[in-house]
Amino acid sequence: MWYPGMHFKIPIIHRVKLFNAQMIEYTISKDVTVKDNKEIMGDEVINAVTADNKFVAVEATALIKLDTERLPEIWQNIGENFVSKVVRPVTRSRIRKVMTNHTLAMALSTDRSLIEEEIKQELRDSLSGHGLDVENFYLSSLTPVEGRLLENALEDRPIPALDSLKTDEEIKQNRLISGNVPRE
Repeated sequence: MWYPGMHFKIPIIHRVKLFNAQMIEYTISKDVTVKDNKEIMGDEVINAVTADNKFVAVEATALIKLDTERLPEIWQNIGENFVSKVVRPVTRSRIRKVMTNHTLAMALSTDRSLIEEEIKQELRDSLSGHGLDVENFYLSSLTPVEGRLLENALEDRPIPALDSLKTDEEIKQNRLISGNVPRE
């Protein structure tokens, strides 16, 4: 592993792999389409459930940087497809986890900065083990989504839990089982 600068390599023995050591802007937006390019530096809108069982569409931006000290480990364990293998699934999961701790009304008003901090910390904790440093996280938009509109927005992706969980009590029980208990 060589650090930035000019280095000589022996073509048959050494293999060069370039990594972007600059800050990566990972944008979650309705304008991003993952279908065409799995390694695009972003994601489609993330639909999450709040503590009061309302659906919300989340648009945001995460600023992520590769830990240059750990590049050989990143290359060996993850490869160059770190966005589709690590960043996207972790980001989706952590945003959904944090949103279940806040009601829709509070998320749209006073809890916004708290939600940003919680998601940033969750992402830092989850991505640091993979050699990715989360510099910051910004919520662009939280948009309430009606249940049937959500199904239309997801096109071909059905929501299995939408029909299987019928009452608020069953949803709360499911959260207790998963350890994702909302704040009271």
